[in-house]
Amino acid sequence: MSDGLSESAVEGRPSPGGALAQDMQSAAERRTSTRKLSALSTLWPILKAHSFETFIACLLMVATSSATLGMSGAVRLLVEHLTSNRSGESVDRWFWLLGAVAVALGLFTALRYYWVTRLGERIVADLRKSVYGHILTLDPAFFIATRTGEVLSRLTTDIQIIENLLATTASVFLRNTLIMIGSLILMLWVSPKLTLLVLLIIPVVVVPLFLFARPLRNLTTATQDEFARAVGHAGETLDALETVQAFGRERTASDRFGAAVERSFRTSLRRMTARAIMTAASIMLVFGGVVAVFWLGVHAGQRGELSWGALFQFAFLSVFAASSVGALGEMWGDVQKAAGAMERIAELLSAQPGIAAPADAQKLPGRGEIRFEDVVFAYPGREAAPALNGLTLTVAPGERVALVGPSGAGKSTVFRLLLRFYDPLGGVVRIDGVDLRQADPRDIRAQAALVAQDSPLFSGSAADNIAFGREGAGPEEIRAAARAAQAETFIAGLPEGFETPLGERARGLSGGQRQRLAIARALVRQAPILLLDEATSALDAENEKLVQEALDAAMRGRTTLVIAHRLATVLKADRIVVMDEGRVVETGTHAELTARGGLYARFAALQFTDAAG
Repeated sequence: MSDGLSESAVEGRPSPGGALAQDMQSAAERRTSTRKLSALSTLWPILKAHSFETFIACLLMVATSSATLGMSGAVRLLVEHLTSNRSGESVDRWFWLLGAVAVALGLFTALRYYWVTRLGERIVADLRKSVYGHILTLDPAFFIATRTGEVLSRLTTDIQIIENLLATTASVFLRNTLIMIGSLILMLWVSPKLTLLVLLIIPVVVVPLFLFARPLRNLTTATQDEFARAVGHAGETLDALETVQAFGRERTASDRFGAAVERSFRTSLRRMTARAIMTAASIMLVFGGVVAVFWLGVHAGQRGELSWGALFQFAFLSVFAASSVGALGEMWGDVQKAAGAMERIAELLSAQPGIAAPADAQKLPGRGEIRFEDVVFAYPGREAAPALNGLTLTVAPGERVALVGPSGAGKSTVFRLLLRFYDPLGGVVRIDGVDLRQADPRDIRAQAALVAQDSPLFSGSAADNIAFGREGAGPEEIRAAARAAQAETFIAGLPEGFETPLGERARGLSGGQRQRLAIARALVRQAPILLLDEATSALDAENEKLVQEALDAAMRGRTTLVIAHRLATVLKADRIVVMDEGRVVETGTHAELTARGGLYARFAALQFTDAAG
């Protein structure tokens, strides 16, 4: 049975007891009444980076709002003229004025829409890049504890909500706020008495609207969480579609996803019902208040306390103010929804990797010496069952060492600590004498090339997948690596050769072909340390022989650690290290260990009987 890195998901799966795991797994429970608009402040650094565009957008919003309010002044001048004694004077110029204001309003609105939408799209693009770049820095433990589907939901659906806020809602919200404030100022100038009545009515109108905000916000959050869980279920199923189909569990997976979607739908229905009630209340309260104020204004006009032109202007301003208040109340739900989405995104951005480069990171010379000095390590949440328990191991530069032992012996954990996916709880792991805790993880990983038992490939061409091993690898280097990995022949047979698109995860290739591409990717890296985790397990006997010859050549001059049960790899190792229960129990050559009659001898009797015979 293989004990590679792929198996370490079982060997080293952290439970939700770790801090990161608890933070993410309890996120749904914590996201209830704690939603705050302050989450939107996370956007401020990105917004600040585009201060000029933001200034222009604000300027255009002010211009649009001013043109809207200017309509009331033009109407007042027209009505004043019509109700004056100068009835014989032409009214054309006043209509020309109204037309000019309308043209200005149209132009400013178009410019505002373009500029604000452009700014919103730019900010969202920067946010997407920032979030994705941050996700790539997080520890493997984070993704073991958090489903990839939920992370993708935040990266797509939640950011789409932010995009709607920035491209549409924020612009309309701010414009309505400006119109409301401007209308109130002009109303106060036209008729202080009526304006005071309006101000007395506003709390009666606004308070009930805001009372709806909290339940609507919680329902919006619940809808987002349910949808994220549905996406998480879908991601898990599609990621293992062949397994689902092989066991005939399509119906079960479909029902599971359908149930998650239905829960999201039911929650969304409650949200829509609350939103509909809020909208109806907004319209009735706002325009009921407008009718009441206008009724008072007409009586004031009849008494001669207010000119008809001023009354019409006040009426227009009242409608503007009322419409703005109603729109603000209706859009408040969108703002709350965006705040909830931003808080979910902020959780990702605030998740910090436990493995990071120290301020004064030491450089690695690149010789390839490896030392484990009394290393103790347990995965988060499994402190009572250490994966390594006092491991001491030294590998000289250029030495080829095979790690063997039963499943759970800690072999995969050696690789994980060596790549600094985790730090030891006790003892020291060194490369070239440098404590890995004092080195930059990127520098550490640049020293090693990994070929795992099931090395994933990516969409793109064969050349792209090989070049993934080292940025800047040239065409000749890519071909040389493919040739060394015995992959050049089958790649040349593809429709477009090295430039043939392989599709998602290169599923169109056989297991052996995918593995040879993975080996070529490791060879082009030209790292001083080579880590092989059952690198030939997916190959048939003929291909294994060819690839093993390529690996033998690749291992010359490189420090090599091999996790394998294959006889060819183990026999050619300079030294075989036998591990059990997280420590080294035997070391020596195949002949020496077989003669001792210990764990390796029993292991060899089971694993290599046919080859030995």
